Amino acid sequence: MSVSGKARSEATKRGLLSAALLAIPVALSAHAAQKDPDAGDVSSKQQELRGIEDTIDAAKERARRLEEQLIDHAAARLRLNGALIEATQRLQETEARAAEIEERLSVLTENERKIVASLESRRGLIMEILTVLQRMGRRPPPALMTRPQEILKAVRASLALGAVLPQMRAEALQLQHDLSELEQVRDGVRREQTLLTEQQASLKAQRERLGPMIAERQEALSSTQDALQAEAERTRSLAQRASSLKDLIARMEAESAAARRAAEAARKADEERAKAQAKLSEQERLKALSAPFKDPARLAPAVAFADLKGRLPAPVSGPIVRRFGAPDGFGGKEKGLSIAARENGVVIAPCDGWIAFSGPYRSYGQLLIINAGGGYYVVLAGMSRTNVNVGQFVLAGEPVASMGDGAAQTAATIAIGAKQPILYVEFRKDGASIDSGPWWAKSDSRKVGG
Repeated sequence: MSVSGKARSEATKRGLLSAALLAIPVALSAHAAQKDPDAGDVSSKQQELRGIEDTIDAAKERARRLEEQLIDHAAARLRLNGALIEATQRLQETEARAAEIEERLSVLTENERKIVASLESRRGLIMEILTVLQRMGRRPPPALMTRPQEILKAVRASLALGAVLPQMRAEALQLQHDLSELEQVRDGVRREQTLLTEQQASLKAQRERLGPMIAERQEALSSTQDALQAEAERTRSLAQRASSLKDLIARMEAESAAARRAAEAARKADEERAKAQAKLSEQERLKALSAPFKDPARLAPAVAFADLKGRLPAPVSGPIVRRFGAPDGFGGKEKGLSIAARENGVVIAPCDGWIAFSGPYRSYGQLLIINAGGGYYVVLAGMSRTNVNVGQFVLAGEPVASMGDGAAQTAATIAIGAKQPILYVEFRKDGASIDSGPWWAKSDSRKVGG
């Protein structure tokens, strides 16, 4: 055999040996498979397990991202709520300053009218005095060293002047004082009008800034526009059928899904707060009561409504024109407060709570009902526009509506005969009207206190 043939033979042997060695694991696997028919299932289950583990890891990653998004959303809501409440407070303070300026301006204008009327009433006397002085300048009394007839004329003139001069002097002094006061009043009127113009410009700018913030809040809270429109239609339908505020609340919570969710949320919040407060010490409870509206990120009232007496902010800036319990002009008594608001003034939520109704209702104008929990409801009526949805949770101090210019006649404006917008506020407990006086903060007692 040649060298090359021998080499080929060796190579062939090595190839056959390698093939045999490779066949051994296959044969063993086949033998094992024949011996244990579940071995293939084990491999399949291992692959399935690895797939499940991968799915769990992916789910954990999605959960982590969702948690981060929730944290970001909560932080954004905190910032937006804080900015909204702060901007609304500044706007209400500006409205209050403008109202004070208008009041001072009204007093100055009335003083000016009185001074001018006083001058007009004394016009005849002033003209008479000025005429006497003019005649004296043209025909002075004669000298004493003259003829007797002229001396007699001089005496008569002296007697006349003696009678006239004291009165003339007093009138001249009064006239000087009145004219000086009139000039001061008119200067004051000009200053106050300038200040009022500045405040009105500030109000306009602040309202323009507040509008987009409210729209952003509502856009963040809205699920879908179709759902909101459907809920609005249901709200209008229920409002048309309701015979009273009590009936309206009952119908909303029975037939409106959003109002029903709000009522359930209020009930659960009451239960959870009661459990949490039961674990607090008296000192911790007093601390919570001292700052019930401190956390702008809260999603439920921090304090029960019944514990908020003396702490609620006024919903609008303005004086009371009708109080709870006063005669209503129809043989009954007022069930709420009527507050004279500024034209286009902002209306805030006086308490935390869930919107149970938002929309037009009979002669009330635009109506808002806030479920404050514990069986308490706060009713706001007479607005021209509301900017919250049924079921929405609102914070005390948040802007929820705006007043009109008083042109639209509501039940409150008709009853009072007012030309400016009137906000009607009513507190209800378990279906009955109650006096809201004890709940208003002392700083607002002049406006809405009892």
